[in-house]
Amino acid sequence: MSTTNGSNDLSSEMEVDAFRRLFPLRFYERHLLESIRPDGRPLGRARDTTIALGAVASANGSALAKIGCTTMLAAVKLEVMTPKLESPDEGCIAIDFHMPPICSPLVRPGRPAEAAPVITKQLTDIILSSGMIDLKELSLVSGKAAWLAYLDIYCLDADGSLFDAALLSAVAAFSHLQIPVVSLNDNGRIVLISEENSGAMWEKEPVNKEKRKLKLDTLPFSLTCALHKNYILADPSAEEESIMETYLTVVLDSSLQLVSLNKPGGPGLAQTSAIQDCVALTIKRVKELQKILNEAISDMEVD
Repeated sequence: MSTTNGSNDLSSEMEVDAFRRLFPLRFYERHLLESIRPDGRPLGRARDTTIALGAVASANGSALAKIGCTTMLAAVKLEVMTPKLESPDEGCIAIDFHMPPICSPLVRPGRPAEAAPVITKQLTDIILSSGMIDLKELSLVSGKAAWLAYLDIYCLDADGSLFDAALLSAVAAFSHLQIPVVSLNDNGRIVLISEENSGAMWEKEPVNKEKRKLKLDTLPFSLTCALHKNYILADPSAEEESIMETYLTVVLDSSLQLVSLNKPGGPGLAQTSAIQDCVALTIKRVKELQKILNEAISDMEVD
């Protein structure tokens, strides 16, 4: 009897899997009628999220962020640059988003992923326009030296909501960033003072006397929603993104002020209430992400 039941269960699972592959939209719509998703999440709930700071020992700041299976590794490296003439008291930030073939079977070796430059631009626009970083904080000597912060984000697993996870990893990496101690040498050049020689005598006063955290103002966080008929699915997986046609990404800062609304293609939104509902979901999500980030920072300080 148990063997027969086991065979029936296996047969049923194969039928469900076949239906899911052949008719993915109908499969999802059956679940949406019950206000539940195939992975068991309610429609408005994001996937489990974790942040680990200090993931790259050689970087000045780094973080590993996971939203469900979507995984991002962000690292910040600082280099000394000559400031621009029009902004002598400001440093610069250069951002690059990478999608190696390991992150998805859709990314082919030797062929750049189409999403990578798009996400790079989105991240640059949001980080610079949100006011999170005052570029004057990166200045060393007015008109002569400033920090250039290279932010590289590597997608290790692309399972949907890539921008949300990339932005989260970027914010976490900058939260972990420590600006090293530097001094001017006899030639007027900026010299890094390592911990080993920090006690040595310098003819000129150090530009900054100790390692310091980068001062961050309001932090941007985002939530992408997939819209289908009257349904809104928060934090869609890669499978959900491949089925749904309309997406809306809302970016709010930590004071819950709107930073950006982005709708990349798809049919127009018939109701403005859909935007309001997405913003309401994002407000809830921002509070969740702030708590997760604060816990990661606290854990790092304890260690």
